[in-house]
Amino acid sequence: MVQVIRHCPDCGWDRPFEQHHAAAGNCPDSPGGDCPEWSCTGCGTALLIGFDDNMHDAAEALERRDKVA
Repeated sequence: MVQVIRHCPDCGWDRPFEQHHAAAGNCPDSPGGDCPEWSCTGCGTALLIGFDDNMHDAAEALERRDKVA
């Protein structure tokens, strides 16, 4: 499993974070790409890292919102 060190807002210090769907193509939010969901290995706090926030179409935004885990 892939890990990165990030600041955890709940723990209050830098902690390892693991990618929620580590295998490429297994994430329902990013089919065929990297999952943007990462969780703190200490407390479980979730962060979205590296997702595309440039959605210009409101209908697409609503559809993606319903797929978020």
